[in-house]
Amino acid sequence: MQASATIPARVRLLVRCWPLLLAGSSVTAVAVAATGAPAPATPQRLRFHAAPRPLAEAAVCADWPRFLGPDDAATTPERPLLKSWPDSGPPLLWELATGEGYASPVIAGESLVLFHREGGHERIECRHAVTGESLWEHTYPVEYRDRYGYQNGPRGSPVIDAGRVFTLGVTSMLTCLDLATGEVLWHGDLATRVGPIRPSFFGAGTSPLIVDNQLIVMAGAQGACVASFDKQTGELLWQAEEEWGASYASPQRMGETVLVFCGGESRPPHGGLLAIDPSRQGAILGRFPWRGAKYESVNASSPAVVAPGRVFISQCYGGGGVLLELGADGFSEKWRGENFATHWMNAVTDEAQKTLFLIDGRHQQNARLVAVDGATGEELWEEFLTWQTTVDGRPFNLGIQRASLLRADGDFLCLGELGSLLWLRLDRHGAQVLARCQPFLAPQSWTLPALSRGLLYLMQNTEDHLTGASPRLRCYETVRLHSTVAPREQHRAF
Repeated sequence: MQASATIPARVRLLVRCWPLLLAGSSVTAVAVAATGAPAPATPQRLRFHAAPRPLAEAAVCADWPRFLGPDDAATTPERPLLKSWPDSGPPLLWELATGEGYASPVIAGESLVLFHREGGHERIECRHAVTGESLWEHTYPVEYRDRYGYQNGPRGSPVIDAGRVFTLGVTSMLTCLDLATGEVLWHGDLATRVGPIRPSFFGAGTSPLIVDNQLIVMAGAQGACVASFDKQTGELLWQAEEEWGASYASPQRMGETVLVFCGGESRPPHGGLLAIDPSRQGAILGRFPWRGAKYESVNASSPAVVAPGRVFISQCYGGGGVLLELGADGFSEKWRGENFATHWMNAVTDEAQKTLFLIDGRHQQNARLVAVDGATGEELWEEFLTWQTTVDGRPFNLGIQRASLLRADGDFLCLGELGSLLWLRLDRHGAQVLARCQPFLAPQSWTLPALSRGLLYLMQNTEDHLTGASPRLRCYETVRLHSTVAPREQHRAF
């Protein structure tokens, strides 16, 4: 979608009010409930830093409706983007204090939806994507405590489709809301709808998938590994029976087929890839076992479609990655690589789908960026991408470690798990660092960034060791302005 010269009246008003908003530095956000009445304000959560610059007339923009982006491949058509920064990084527009969780924000038009936990409630809130202004929120009580000491909030990201928001909480609560108003259209827990949920190490942690009128969920229930619901009513349409439990990967589409990479808590551990036909009541077209032998192993990287009919799956607890082709008789293996073992990041291809880029490594210390020939499985190169910086006057070694990759404007944005942000130029011959900054120094930066309309959204999931700032969502400007267009003639379209 190309930028337009028309701005909604409410957005024009917000732009005119930026000087007043900035004058107060810290701003109290006011949520608008489904009835249109102001909801109770949450002081000090939202802090403005700068007004966004308008987009160039030639800017190409896209929504980010699911955690892997508009095409479920951690890619976006957004361009042109700013690829050089000062040491402080791209301009920070606003930041919003958040609760617990690892979910990515999702964006459709002017609406940004955030899913997290505060206290004993999971919170779904809608904010203006450019200003961070609160539009509505919905909360419900939740009881969950992570047995390994990680965060207690949701892992799966929301999904926006056709004016609706869908979420799957950490206790398997499924919710459908109206995007415009926040009205609850239907909701219910999976245990009630499809049967008892099998045990899981970290609670439910997968994002739903929309296929036509179906909402497809990796349920992990006894007798219903995968379930489909009518997205309008929440009615159960079908369930795919399989002994494998729910993993932390999210279902993906490959043409008309749905790919589900399963593998929950079980003794002995089992799991693997299912190919499902959603038009035939969830008929299983292919089944390929792929799971580490260690009991406390998980499948967490979503399937990566690398070519028509071909998919790459990976896990880091033994076995690594494998490229599969789906045919009339199910899956056939094309190649495998023990050293292509992703933990939770998703492998990303180049534009020609000839090269896979991934982070191999179960632990921070041995994580490496790898390029793989998609046709043969040959490792083309490896990079550890480390550097030294200064923290509190002392030398500090940093690296991307188990990072996330996002392909945009011909290059790759990389978020390291300690909060390092890089622009990388990756090809079959090597990696080049175009820009690097440290917007925050916070462990567990495992959430894939979101990018929409020239704005980059980063989740800081733990305390920033540089400033002491609590967890928050940060909005940065990454747009590159067109030099021939006067600023007042440029507009950010929705």
